Amino acid sequence: MSDKYNEMQYRRCGKSGLKLSAVSLGLWHNFGYTDVYEIFRKTLLTAFDKGITHFDLANNYGPPPGSAEENFGKILKKDLQHRRDEIIISTKAGYTMWEGPYGDWGSKKYLTASLDQSLKRMGLDYVDIFYHHRPDPETPLEETLTALDLIVRQGKALYIGISNYKPEEAKKAIDMLRNLGTPCLIHQPKYSMFERWVENGLLDLLGSEGVGCIPFSPLAQGLLTNKYLHGIPEDSRAAKPHGFLKKEQITQEKINQINQLNIVAQKRNQSLAQMALSWILKDERITSVLVGASSSEQLLDSLQCLNNLYFQDDELKEIDQILQ
Repeated sequence: MSDKYNEMQYRRCGKSGLKLSAVSLGLWHNFGYTDVYEIFRKTLLTAFDKGITHFDLANNYGPPPGSAEENFGKILKKDLQHRRDEIIISTKAGYTMWEGPYGDWGSKKYLTASLDQSLKRMGLDYVDIFYHHRPDPETPLEETLTALDLIVRQGKALYIGISNYKPEEAKKAIDMLRNLGTPCLIHQPKYSMFERWVENGLLDLLGSEGVGCIPFSPLAQGLLTNKYLHGIPEDSRAAKPHGFLKKEQITQEKINQINQLNIVAQKRNQSLAQMALSWILKDERITSVLVGASSSEQLLDSLQCLNNLYFQDDELKEIDQILQ
């Protein structure tokens, strides 16, 4: 076996037969047409060389929407053409992708059309995991889930996942998919030290139902890194007008918390980002954690989180006190 597979940890996804690398590469940012091809190509190939087998996309990742899938498809064809069977590729549909009534949410029309477009962009016959990206309050859940079931039966996806579903919605979806004969493989929620809603029932549900969990935004859009220790730098996401992280979210209280957490991380011989990733992976119900990376160096730094996943009780207590 290649060294990279011995160096990476692989975790079983719920009670399925599938294992994912403990760290997965997310292509939400940094892989669009506005980014530098050779930089993200190097990041992606470095990920694969280090044993990351899971690459997470969605129809609208870019910018512009669709460009991350197209770029990923190019790299796959050029550099990883004969490695497809060593790679898990996931994509999603559920947010706005094109104009008109059929380019958003959770109808069967949208989900099947979107996946067909995604497969074309990536040059694939199938994806490994296809997610419904967010619940649709206006489409019957049955319609959304029978569309996912159909997609698996058509051979366009091997497994099904859900994302951004609250515990009650997730329970209904998991039960319904099981009855349809296409069990829910995995749930992708937003989870970080600063966003802990999954601890109020969702993680317990996934654990008891045997469904995997792969958190996104584990670094809270960069807040849980060294970047904001001294305020808001000019080149940060918060300084950009089009980002999801807004300046007003970075209060003095947040900066104080970040600095206190950084002290805990230093005592553990970790960077703040590494500790934030380890903190999520400490829970055995977590299958993998999604990291974004703007360079191969940043990715290699994140991977060092795997060197220390153990937390002592007093460390956890201290972290909880800081976050209160």
